Amino acid sequence: MIAESFDSYCGPPPVPDSIWLQWNFDPFAIALMVLIAIGWFTQGRRDSAGRAAVFGALVLIGVAFLSPICALTVALFSVRVAHHVILISVTAPLLAIALPWRRGPRLPLALLTVFSAITLWIWHAPLAYEWAIGGALPYWLMQLTLLGTSWLFWREIFSPERSFGPSILALLSFVAQMGLLGAILVFARRPIYPPHFLTTEPFGISTLSDQQLAGLVMWVPAMFPYIAVALWLLMRFLSRDDTKHPETTV
Repeated sequence: MIAESFDSYCGPPPVPDSIWLQWNFDPFAIALMVLIAIGWFTQGRRDSAGRAAVFGALVLIGVAFLSPICALTVALFSVRVAHHVILISVTAPLLAIALPWRRGPRLPLALLTVFSAITLWIWHAPLAYEWAIGGALPYWLMQLTLLGTSWLFWREIFSPERSFGPSILALLSFVAQMGLLGAILVFARRPIYPPHFLTTEPFGISTLSDQQLAGLVMWVPAMFPYIAVALWLLMRFLSRDDTKHPETTV
């Protein structure tokens, strides 16, 4: 049974037979991609890393907002969470590499970490989530704040002026709070997101199981980019320390 009265930005809840026909050519999503491309071309930085990063970010944004994945997020909360995870932990760092704009005052990394975490928790609170996916304006408010706060977070993580210790601590702190949110979803005894109460059955999964799967996505795979970057920073720190204090042989 599908909840026919539910109106989502990405359209009505899909069914498996027609899901791959539900492409979304929303002008706002296309405009976002165009603005990102223009931003990269006009910043005057054209290195290969930036080129690959902006291309990867644009591909991910296209898949997330234009492909049938958008429609699938209406039916399955687990796909919605995966969508958000890709947005904040893959797309945002790619944009931070491609568009590292550092003009203007810098915010403390601790504050950016808190902002990103609060934004994540707010939009996964049941009432805020239900409101956000019910129309274009709240939907894009959710997506842009998730992406924007994460871009600011990752931009500071990758800043050459940032010392290694605080960056690693910020990454691990974000992983911890994201794992807590995932654990809450995994161990919840009942479904807590009304928009998905009647949308998961056509895909052969119960609402509670879908919610638990979303928690696992938030708990486990979502941490990998943060842990990977933290390890990369640690290796850079150790290699720099070895360079400064080379071993002497007698």
